[in-house]
Amino acid sequence: MKTILQVLALTLSCAAAADLKPLLAQPDQVVLQDDFSKPGAVNKKQWAARQGTQWVIEEGVLRGRPSTPAYQAKRKDHFGYEPRISVPVTSPQCIVQFSVRFSGGSETAIAPFIELGHHICRLHLSKNGVEMLADHESVKVAESKEFKFETGKWYHVLAEMKGEEVVVQFADGPTLYAKNSVFAKTTDSGGNGLGIAGPKNGSVEIDNVTLWSTKAEEQVSWAAKRDTLTKLEPVPVVKAKGKAKAE
Repeated sequence: MKTILQVLALTLSCAAAADLKPLLAQPDQVVLQDDFSKPGAVNKKQWAARQGTQWVIEEGVLRGRPSTPAYQAKRKDHFGYEPRISVPVTSPQCIVQFSVRFSGGSETAIAPFIELGHHICRLHLSKNGVEMLADHESVKVAESKEFKFETGKWYHVLAEMKGEEVVVQFADGPTLYAKNSVFAKTTDSGGNGLGIAGPKNGSVEIDNVTLWSTKAEEQVSWAAKRDTLTKLEPVPVVKAKGKAKAE
Protein backbone atom coordinates (compact mmCIF):
# COMPACT_ATOMS: atom_id res chain seq x y z
CA MET A 1 0.00 0.00 0.00
CA LYS A 2 1.17 3.52 -0.77
CA THR A 3 1.51 5.86 2.22
CA ILE A 4 -0.50 9.09 2.29
CA LEU A 5 2.65 11.13 1.59
CA GLN A 6 3.50 8.94 -1.41
CA VAL A 7 0.00 9.34 -2.80
CA LEU A 8 0.09 13.11 -2.33
CA ALA A 9 3.52 13.42 -3.96
CA LEU A 10 2.47 11.39 -6.96
CA THR A 11 -0.86 13.21 -7.26
CA LEU A 12 0.88 16.58 -7.44
CA SER A 13 2.97 15.45 -10.40
CA CYS A 14 0.49 13.16 -12.15
CA ALA A 15 -1.37 16.12 -13.68
CA ALA A 16 1.67 16.81 -15.83
CA ALA A 17 2.08 13.11 -16.58
CA ALA A 18 -1.52 12.91 -17.80
CA ASP A 19 -0.72 15.59 -20.38
CA LEU A 20 1.73 13.27 -22.11
CA LYS A 21 0.19 11.88 -25.29
CA PRO A 22 1.77 9.82 -28.09
CA LEU A 23 3.20 11.99 -30.86
CA LEU A 24 4.51 9.38 -33.27
CA ALA A 25 2.68 6.07 -32.88
CA GLN A 26 -0.92 5.03 -32.42
CA PRO A 27 -1.51 2.65 -29.50
CA ASP A 28 -3.01 -0.73 -30.34
CA GLN A 29 -3.15 -3.44 -27.65
CA VAL A 30 -2.21 -3.02 -23.99
CA VAL A 31 0.64 -5.47 -23.44
CA LEU A 32 1.33 -4.66 -19.80
CA GLN A 33 -0.34 -2.46 -17.18
CA ASP A 34 0.52 -2.30 -13.49
CA ASP A 35 0.24 0.16 -10.61
CA PHE A 36 1.95 -2.27 -8.19
CA SER A 37 -0.84 -2.08 -5.63
CA LYS A 38 -0.36 -5.72 -4.62
CA PRO A 39 2.86 -6.30 -2.65
CA GLY A 40 5.10 -9.28 -3.20
CA ALA A 41 7.34 -10.84 -5.79
CA VAL A 42 7.35 -9.65 -9.40
CA ASN A 43 5.89 -11.62 -12.29
CA LYS A 44 9.08 -12.99 -13.85
CA LYS A 45 7.41 -13.40 -17.24
CA GLN A 46 6.82 -9.65 -17.33
CA TRP A 47 9.78 -8.30 -15.36
CA ALA A 48 13.29 -9.73 -15.62
CA ALA A 49 15.69 -8.71 -12.86
CA ARG A 50 19.21 -8.43 -14.25
CA GLN A 51 22.70 -9.02 -12.89
CA GLY A 52 21.43 -10.55 -9.68
CA THR A 53 19.79 -7.33 -8.54
CA GLN A 54 16.89 -7.46 -6.10
CA TRP A 55 13.35 -6.39 -7.03
CA VAL A 56 10.14 -6.53 -5.02
CA ILE A 57 6.75 -4.83 -5.02
CA GLU A 58 6.39 -2.88 -1.80
CA GLU A 59 4.71 0.34 -0.62
CA GLY A 60 2.86 0.59 -3.92
CA VAL A 61 5.92 0.63 -6.20
CA LEU A 62 8.27 -1.81 -7.88
CA ARG A 63 11.53 -1.24 -5.99
CA GLY A 64 14.97 -2.35 -7.08
CA ARG A 65 18.18 -2.63 -5.09
CA PRO A 66 21.71 -3.75 -5.99
CA SER A 67 22.76 -7.39 -5.85
CA THR A 68 23.98 -8.78 -2.53
CA PRO A 69 27.65 -8.63 -1.49
CA ALA A 70 27.71 -12.43 -1.67
CA TYR A 71 26.58 -12.33 -5.32
CA GLN A 72 29.11 -9.63 -6.18
CA ALA A 73 31.96 -11.58 -4.59
CA LYS A 74 31.35 -14.48 -6.98
CA ARG A 75 31.36 -12.36 -10.16
CA LYS A 76 34.14 -11.26 -12.50
CA ASP A 77 31.86 -8.77 -14.28
CA HIS A 78 28.20 -7.67 -14.35
CA PHE A 79 28.31 -7.33 -10.58
CA GLY A 80 24.87 -5.81 -10.16
CA TYR A 81 26.06 -2.64 -8.46
CA GLU A 82 23.18 -0.78 -10.17
CA PRO A 83 19.64 -2.20 -9.79
CA ARG A 84 18.62 -3.29 -13.30
CA ILE A 85 15.45 -4.69 -14.78
CA SER A 86 13.98 -5.28 -18.24
CA VAL A 87 10.53 -6.01 -19.65
CA PRO A 88 10.84 -8.91 -22.12
CA VAL A 89 7.17 -8.63 -23.17
CA THR A 90 7.89 -5.23 -24.78
CA SER A 91 6.90 -5.16 -28.46
CA PRO A 92 9.63 -4.12 -30.94
CA GLN A 93 7.30 -1.29 -31.99
CA CYS A 94 5.94 0.13 -28.76
CA ILE A 95 4.60 2.94 -26.65
CA VAL A 96 5.40 2.87 -22.95
CA GLN A 97 4.38 5.25 -20.18
CA PHE A 98 5.73 5.02 -16.64
CA SER A 99 7.00 6.87 -13.60
CA VAL A 100 10.48 6.28 -12.21
CA ARG A 101 12.54 7.58 -9.31
CA PHE A 102 16.26 7.01 -8.76
CA SER A 103 17.53 7.49 -5.21
CA GLY A 104 20.87 7.41 -3.44
CA GLY A 105 24.05 5.95 -4.82
CA SER A 106 26.14 7.68 -7.46
CA GLU A 107 26.06 8.38 -11.17
CA THR A 108 28.44 6.48 -13.44
CA ALA A 109 29.43 6.80 -17.09
CA ILE A 110 26.62 4.33 -17.82
CA ALA A 111 23.90 4.71 -15.21
CA PRO A 112 21.24 5.65 -14.40
CA PHE A 113 19.61 4.91 -17.73
CA ILE A 114 16.37 4.06 -19.52
CA GLU A 115 16.54 2.02 -22.72
CA LEU A 116 14.36 0.61 -25.46
CA GLY A 117 15.95 -2.60 -26.69
CA HIS A 118 19.19 -3.67 -25.02
CA HIS A 119 21.92 -1.38 -26.38
CA ILE A 120 19.56 -0.23 -29.16
CA CYS A 121 18.37 3.12 -27.76
CA ARG A 122 19.55 4.24 -24.33
CA LEU A 123 18.93 7.46 -22.40
CA HIS A 124 21.71 8.23 -19.96
CA LEU A 125 20.65 10.64 -17.20
CA SER A 126 23.20 12.78 -15.39
CA LYS A 127 23.66 16.10 -13.64
CA ASN A 128 25.01 17.38 -16.98
CA GLY A 129 21.85 16.55 -18.91
CA VAL A 130 20.27 13.62 -20.71
CA GLU A 131 21.72 11.93 -23.79
CA MET A 132 20.05 9.52 -26.22
CA LEU A 133 22.62 6.95 -27.35
CA ALA A 134 22.24 4.38 -30.14
CA ASP A 135 23.93 1.21 -31.38
CA HIS A 136 25.70 -0.02 -28.24
CA GLU A 137 26.12 3.57 -27.05
CA SER A 138 28.50 4.25 -29.94
CA VAL A 139 26.71 7.37 -31.18
CA LYS A 140 24.83 10.23 -29.53
CA VAL A 141 21.65 11.00 -31.47
CA ALA A 142 19.81 13.44 -29.18
CA GLU A 143 20.41 15.40 -26.00
CA SER A 144 19.07 18.01 -23.62
CA LYS A 145 21.65 19.83 -21.55
CA GLU A 146 18.87 21.72 -19.75
CA PHE A 147 17.60 18.47 -18.21
CA LYS A 148 19.48 18.03 -14.94
CA PHE A 149 19.06 14.67 -13.22
CA GLU A 150 18.05 14.90 -9.57
CA THR A 151 18.20 12.01 -7.15
CA GLY A 152 14.94 11.32 -5.33
CA LYS A 153 12.77 13.02 -7.97
CA TRP A 154 9.89 11.30 -9.74
CA TYR A 155 10.14 11.40 -13.54
CA HIS A 156 7.11 10.72 -15.71
CA VAL A 157 8.03 9.37 -19.12
CA LEU A 158 6.28 8.54 -22.39
CA ALA A 159 8.52 6.77 -24.90
CA GLU A 160 7.68 5.65 -28.43
CA MET A 161 9.63 3.44 -30.82
CA LYS A 162 8.34 2.96 -34.36
CA GLY A 163 10.44 1.98 -37.34
CA GLU A 164 13.65 3.99 -37.34
CA GLU A 165 12.27 6.71 -35.05
CA VAL A 166 12.18 7.20 -31.30
CA VAL A 167 10.46 9.95 -29.31
CA VAL A 168 10.82 10.29 -25.54
CA GLN A 169 8.84 12.87 -23.56
CA PHE A 170 9.46 13.88 -19.95
CA ALA A 171 6.59 15.59 -18.12
CA ASP A 172 7.61 19.20 -17.42
CA GLY A 173 10.83 18.45 -19.28
CA PRO A 174 12.32 17.91 -22.72
CA THR A 175 11.12 15.91 -25.69
CA LEU A 176 13.95 13.99 -27.35
CA TYR A 177 13.70 12.77 -30.95
CA ALA A 178 16.02 10.80 -33.20
CA LYS A 179 15.95 8.69 -36.33
CA ASN A 180 18.50 5.92 -36.76
CA SER A 181 18.47 2.67 -38.74
CA VAL A 182 19.51 0.67 -35.65
CA PHE A 183 16.19 1.50 -33.99
CA ALA A 184 14.42 -0.80 -36.46
CA LYS A 185 16.63 -3.74 -35.46
CA THR A 186 16.11 -6.31 -32.74
CA THR A 187 18.75 -7.95 -30.59
CA ASP A 188 19.21 -11.37 -29.05
CA SER A 189 21.33 -10.00 -26.20
CA GLY A 190 20.01 -10.08 -22.65
CA GLY A 191 17.64 -7.48 -21.27
CA ASN A 192 15.51 -6.93 -24.37
CA GLY A 193 12.59 -4.49 -24.33
CA LEU A 194 12.15 -1.60 -21.94
CA GLY A 195 15.09 -1.51 -19.56
CA ILE A 196 15.89 0.58 -16.50
CA ALA A 197 19.07 0.83 -14.43
CA GLY A 198 19.57 2.89 -11.31
CA PRO A 199 22.59 4.65 -9.80
CA LYS A 200 25.51 2.63 -8.50
CA ASN A 201 24.66 1.36 -4.99
CA GLY A 202 21.36 3.24 -5.17
CA SER A 203 17.72 2.26 -5.61
CA VAL A 204 15.00 2.52 -8.26
CA GLU A 205 11.24 2.86 -7.86
CA ILE A 206 8.90 2.26 -10.80
CA ASP A 207 5.17 2.96 -10.85
CA ASN A 208 2.11 3.28 -13.10
CA VAL A 209 3.40 1.37 -16.11
CA THR A 210 1.38 0.96 -19.30
CA LEU A 211 2.91 -0.60 -22.39
CA TRP A 212 1.17 -0.79 -25.76
CA SER A 213 1.89 -2.39 -29.11
CA THR A 214 1.35 0.00 -32.01
CA LYS A 215 -0.83 0.21 -35.08
CA ALA A 216 0.73 0.33 -38.53
CA GLU A 217 -0.37 3.92 -39.05
CA GLU A 218 1.43 6.88 -37.49
CA GLN A 219 -0.37 9.70 -35.71
CA VAL A 220 -1.95 11.89 -38.41
CA SER A 221 -0.21 14.95 -36.96
CA TRP A 222 3.21 13.30 -36.72
CA ALA A 223 4.83 14.72 -39.88
CA ALA A 224 4.00 18.28 -38.84
CA LYS A 225 5.03 17.67 -35.22
CA ARG A 226 8.35 16.09 -36.24
CA ASP A 227 9.29 19.28 -38.07
CA THR A 228 9.09 21.21 -34.78
CA LEU A 229 11.36 18.88 -32.79
CA THR A 230 15.05 19.50 -32.21
CA LYS A 231 17.35 17.23 -34.25
CA LEU A 232 20.97 16.46 -33.49
CA GLU A 233 23.53 15.48 -36.10
CA PRO A 234 24.81 12.09 -34.82
CA VAL A 235 28.02 12.38 -32.80
CA PRO A 236 30.35 9.36 -32.36
CA VAL A 237 30.98 8.55 -28.70
CA VAL A 238 34.64 8.28 -27.77
CA LYS A 239 35.09 5.76 -24.98
CA ALA A 240 38.05 5.79 -22.64
CA LYS A 241 40.81 3.27 -23.37
CA GLY A 242 40.77 0.24 -21.16
CA LYS A 243 37.14 0.82 -20.24
CA ALA A 244 35.19 -2.37 -19.55
CA LYS A 245 32.65 -3.37 -22.16
CA ALA A 246 29.33 -1.62 -21.97
CA GLU A 247 26.66 -3.29 -19.85
